[in-house]
Order: sequence, then structure tokens, then C-alpha cells
Amino acid sequence: MRKRRKLFCEYGPVCYEISLWKENCKRTFRDWLYGNHFAKTFSEKTLPCVWKSHMSMMLRPLAGVDMQLQRNKVQNLRLATAQIDGILIAPGEIFSLWALIGRPTRKKGYLDGLVISSGHLGKGVAGGLCQLANLIHYMVLHTPMKVTELHHHSDALFPDAGRRVPFGTGTSIVYKNCDYRFQNTTPYPVQIKVWLQDSMLMGEIRSTSALQERYRIKEENHHYSKEPDGYYRNSLVYQIVSASDGEELQKNLILQNHSKVLFDPALIPQEELRI
Repeated sequence: MRKRRKLFCEYGPVCYEISLWKENCKRTFRDWLYGNHFAKTFSEKTLPCVWKSHMSMMLRPLAGVDMQLQRNKVQNLRLATAQIDGILIAPGEIFSLWALIGRPTRKKGYLDGLVISSGHLGKGVAGGLCQLANLIHYMVLHTPMKVTELHHHSDALFPDAGRRVPFGTGTSIVYKNCDYRFQNTTPYPVQIKVWLQDSMLMGEIRSTSALQERYRIKEENHHYSKEPDGYYRNSLVYQIVSASDGEELQKNLILQNHSKVLFDPALIPQEELRI
């Protein structure tokens, strides 16, 4: 078998940084070329109508993960939320996570946190900011706005114990080529509020007018399967749109999960396993 030729970025840390810089430049040029209009206006005044609120626990024990990385994540989230809280997204504008946060560096106070790369757990500067992207994305899914960039986690890294949201509704982010973006496709301005409260990351999407429809996310046909190369977690995730009287208007498939299990298969509930 012919040996695969190494990529330039694989020849060492310096080559990797050069490749990363090149890709970042390409991303900046594409945004300029396509005239992406990113939201940049902040308001200290909170818009009156809540479209969706959500919260997630910041210090969650994970098997095999140093809790210090979780504690460092809290500091990283504190710095990042300060760059987003109060942002206004006018009709037609695009929310870009990295356009608001900027490059997270040690010089700015970011610490080593948990990162996931190629299905492996590790640590890196500003690790844990995906929790902020996950929170915002989950709220956006409960609105009529359009997600324009999303990078799904492709593997099932941890068991489902304590899960409060459907599997697969999170997103990966890496400065600056893996961004999280959505466009305000409504006729109303919207505002993102994010803050830390005790051990929780809190968030709200607000606007000047209440939503006329109701949105919820539903996971169906959840099960594990044993396949020739291992175990997989499967499910279908839908966005359900209903009228104010409860009548279902739309059922939109937003994700079909088929994620390889990377945790100990012995932790898979036997009642959820289909051979």
C-alpha cells in the first residue's frame, strides 16, 4: 500500500501554526468577499420579550477528565460571555461567535481547558468555550432564525447520564475556521444575553416582539447499535413548530445521529442496545 504523503501542517508545531495562519487569512478574505454583515452593536438596555432561555452546569464531573480543566473553563466562559452579552442582531445580520470573542489567548487571561480533537480528549488554551456555543445554538433552535455555520461533534464521548438536551445538538468551535453563526431572518431585532450565575451558564434570546409560534426540540428513535467497527449511538432530532393553540405546524428534521461510541461500551444501557 502506498504511504500517505504528510501534510505541511504535520511536520511540526511551527508548520502547524503557519497552516493555521494561512487558513485564518483565507477565512477573513472570504468573509470580506461575500460581504458578511456581522452584528457588532451592543445595548445595555435589555429587550422586553424572551424568545428562549436556557442554562447549563459548568462544573460537571466527566470520567477521566481533570476537574481543574473544568474550573479553568469557568474563567474562560467568564471572559467570553463578557464579549457577547447584550449583542444586538438586526434583521439580516449574522451572529459570529469568533467575530465577537476574537482570538482567545493566554495574554487575554484564557486558561487551559478541555478540548476535543479527532475524537480524543486533551487540553488547550480557552478549552470549554464550546459550552457557550452549545448554549446559544440550543436557544437559536427554538426560534425561526437560520443557522448558517455549525460543526457537529461526530462521536459519542460520554454516556448520557444527566443529559438535559437531545444528543448531537452541540457544536465544535476552533478559532477561527470552525465558527458558530446564525442569521436573523426575522423582521425584529434580537438580543443575546449570556452570563454566569453560581455554577450555571445562563442565556436568553430576547426581542422587541413575542414569537407567534412555539418551538421545541424532540429526539426520537434513540438507540445504540453494534456494528463491525464498534458501537454507535443513533437518533433523529426534530424541530417542532406549533401554533399558540398547540396545533403542530411543522416537524423539521435537523439532525440524524450516527455517532461512534468512544466511552466504555459496558456503560451502554442494555435496554437501549439493538444488535
